Amino acid sequence: MEIHPIKTGSVKVKKAQQSRKTGGMLRVLTDPGWSEWLPIYAWLIKHPEGTIVVDTGETSRTAQPGYFPRWHPFFRFAAIMKVSRDDEIDRQLKRYGVDPLDVDKVILTHLHTDHIGGIYHFPNSKILVPSTDYREAKGMLGKLKGFLPQHWESWFNPTEITFQNRPYHSFDQSLPVTDDGSVVIVPTPGHTHGHVSVIADTGNEKIFQAGDTSYNQELLQKMQPDGVGPDKKQMIETHKKILRLAESDPVVYLPSHDPESARRLKNKEVLTVPANV
Repeated sequence: MEIHPIKTGSVKVKKAQQSRKTGGMLRVLTDPGWSEWLPIYAWLIKHPEGTIVVDTGETSRTAQPGYFPRWHPFFRFAAIMKVSRDDEIDRQLKRYGVDPLDVDKVILTHLHTDHIGGIYHFPNSKILVPSTDYREAKGMLGKLKGFLPQHWESWFNPTEITFQNRPYHSFDQSLPVTDDGSVVIVPTPGHTHGHVSVIADTGNEKIFQAGDTSYNQELLQKMQPDGVGPDKKQMIETHKKILRLAESDPVVYLPSHDPESARRLKNKEVLTVPANV
């Protein structure tokens, strides 16, 4: 099994989005501080049973006038995208000899635009999505929450993830994606109500493709929730489960916007758990 980082451009967000501060979403919108340019990672898993893509990154269409609704304060004041056509996931996959039309499965950790923006490149794939997020994202209510269902393709009819009551280490439920059980989806709610993560077990390490469970590894180790997740308590509980997994097994932790994720994957640098956790 091979796992590769797919960088699909960059994003800047408010510092209060990366690390939660008093004031909630209003604090995020009004925070004068911006992050550095952060990567927008998706992940490619080359497995003996088929090719799996985790998230699809962002699309260069975000540069087109009107792509983001101007009435929505988050897109006006709290996020800046930098994505070229060459950054998009279809061209990035071809660097690894993969045609997106031949990808077997796409797993979406959640349905924010920087994770689903490239979905239109995968009309032939089985697409798995968190059921809670899929239902929340539809219609006008979804738009108010910052989802962009108006940009979904007409053929987009994903399979909703239904977890089995099969514990996976520190996680109460899981869903195997491969017959050999080496690729597993686990529930990691907090950033969104239905957020999921994907674990690929190489036999030596567990490669934890984390989506937005935290914006970087240090914030996970501090159990510091982000500023946009709807449930602070849920985020902290998810952090605890990830850290408990890392206490028992070597875990390479890969958040989608951590500038160090690709290096950690390349060097197989495992997550260390602070003594006070």
